[in-house]
Amino acid sequence: MVLEQRLRHTALPLSVLDPNADFTQLHQTRPGADTAEARSINDADIRIQHSSVPTGEQLKARFIDLSVPSKAAVLQLDPIKDAEEFNVLLHVDSNFVASDEASYVSSLHASGDPGQARLAMRIENLQVLGWRLWSRGGGSVTEIIDTRPRATVLDLGGFAHPSEPKVAALAALEHLWINRNDRKSLLIVIDEAHNLCSPTPATPVERALTALIVQIPAEGRKYGLWLFLSTQRPTKIHPNALSQCDNLGLMRMNSPRDLAELAEVFGLVPEELPLRSQHFKQGQGLFAGGFIAEPTVAQMRGRITQEGGSAVKVPVAPLPTG
Repeated sequence: MVLEQRLRHTALPLSVLDPNADFTQLHQTRPGADTAEARSINDADIRIQHSSVPTGEQLKARFIDLSVPSKAAVLQLDPIKDAEEFNVLLHVDSNFVASDEASYVSSLHASGDPGQARLAMRIENLQVLGWRLWSRGGGSVTEIIDTRPRATVLDLGGFAHPSEPKVAALAALEHLWINRNDRKSLLIVIDEAHNLCSPTPATPVERALTALIVQIPAEGRKYGLWLFLSTQRPTKIHPNALSQCDNLGLMRMNSPRDLAELAEVFGLVPEELPLRSQHFKQGQGLFAGGFIAEPTVAQMRGRITQEGGSAVKVPVAPLPTG
């Protein structure tokens, strides 16, 4: 609902990182929606990049476009522990340009250099270039985001390898950060943000992604990059990302631990207001921060667009009769 109104009433483009395919129908309006409101959504340039279904535009990125640190994270290379292979990666990236992932590896094999051969072997052994995410010479989602459609939805939920959604997010966010001096405004929305910004990132990819998500709200606003984090478990988000949030939208929440952390992070909100969220009805929310004059509890109206990630209904068996 918030994103629908953002689309209708502002010119700020959105890019949604969507782990559960909740926004893959953002371009489709609900039957019975107000005609003028539905038209404003239907006429908007909304690009859905799929991974959960085989139809439509597919979410793709290019391994060869990643920075050296991000390539190293994907390949699980440590600059100290794996100093030789990391150094090979560093020099390979500065000395030749591959057109796709296959030519990248074949160039390593064809070099005749033992270090490059070992790097190629690591790539092949990890099988990372077999991921469905890679474009293999085709286009990348970063090129779509660069054109700043009204909204770009990155459906992260359909990949087979657990690192693929995080690498897709890393590719998009790194590209935006590297090109931040273009100062092309964008609201970056991360749904279910605890999936991408854990307080305890365990893998090199998770650490690289978390560092970017922390950096963007800390420094990105002067470049026109804004961050919107959505989660049902704020304690599962890295505290350095959560503490950068200036505004709060709080729906119903029952966890005392999460409520206590929110009260600590958002000191501008009287403590009793977040506690009221335990009794909110559907559609009620607490809004506070610089975007509103004072903390306010509001009732939201119905959606305009279809919901992409609604819960599966559990069939109920009829009770036996005597």
